Amino acid sequence: MTTFANVGSLGTKPGKRDAVVEILTRLNPDLIEAGCLVYEVGVRDDEPDTVFVVELWESETAHKQSLQLQSVKDSINDAIPLLSGQFDGEHFTVLGSPLRNMPR
Repeated sequence: MTTFANVGSLGTKPGKRDAVVEILTRLNPDLIEAGCLVYEVGVRDDEPDTVFVVELWESETAHKQSLQLQSVKDSINDAIPLLSGQFDGEHFTVLGSPLRNMPR
């Protein structure tokens, strides 16, 4: 099994960053069941209209399948009106970490 990482940023409409953070940090046990290992949401003071997200998944397939969950679709639908349309990000296969023992 390989771990899939998705790291990105979402531009928000002016003044809507905190509302997007609230949506993205709602408790969602469905993500764990879908294979999400880490889902962290953050902000930077120097980018007041940007939300950053770091996700680790059991696999790329698990990530793609999570987008079909109703709870995820609901969060996306709630967030879309608050977003500016500016997105950036990267995804990659995780090969290991000095913080945990991960076989390649």
